[in-house]
Amino acid sequence: MDLLSDGYRTIRVRQNEDICTLQLHRPETGNAINDLLIRETSAALRACEATAKIVVLEGLPDVFCSGADFDELRARFETGEGACASAPGQDPRPLYDLWHRLATGPFVSVAHVRGRVNAGGVGFVSACDIVLSEEKAAFSLSELLFGLMPACVMPFLVRRIGFAKANCLTLTTQPIQARQALEWGLVDAIEENSENLLRKQLLRLRRLGKDGIARYKRYATELDPGLAHARPKAIAANLEVFSDPGNLASIARYVNTGKLPWESD
Repeated sequence: MDLLSDGYRTIRVRQNEDICTLQLHRPETGNAINDLLIRETSAALRACEATAKIVVLEGLPDVFCSGADFDELRARFETGEGACASAPGQDPRPLYDLWHRLATGPFVSVAHVRGRVNAGGVGFVSACDIVLSEEKAAFSLSELLFGLMPACVMPFLVRRIGFAKANCLTLTTQPIQARQALEWGLVDAIEENSENLLRKQLLRLRRLGKDGIARYKRYATELDPGLAHARPKAIAANLEVFSDPGNLASIARYVNTGKLPWESD
């Protein structure tokens, strides 16, 4: 698929010289992550390795990314395909590898965050080199409410904010606002007008050379190989929780009725 292909269904791509903007675009689902979004975003990032020195990842004005597509999980469970399923697809490796490419690719990855960020959305944010946010944004990990865990998110989140804060965000399941995310190191800069913040950052980043960025990113990856080392454990933990029939039943019930796992019928 060509970088600027009109065939994308879950993302929108804009390229301005050596800056490529990838917008997650599934408004009907709150930008939930499904298999197609992973495939299309991965394909676009692979193309960016040769054509872009800066990749901007953004969502919609009211939601950056809401996490796994529970509708797809419910459908697989109710049709008998859920016994080995993992969100957002049966194999969690493509999503982990997508985030790893954001973190280690030969470009500067910039997350431009507006609105709500939940679950796997935090994985996208944590994987990026630089995170710019509007003041109204909020970040949360809701997985444990459904007996799940942010297994693949954790290596990227711990790399950004440390284990203690990642552990707190996981266990409380409560959203934190952009100001707190800035204090914790999940966000690098915030402004009421995040578009203006992004513009100023890009003006500076454009001065960097593509070769210099690529060399530095290779060095940084060798200096801190933790993401690659964590991959097998993250994949195994993800498969464990998303193959649990009880967890999948809770998700299906929530999608069908709106009732959370602890609420009675």
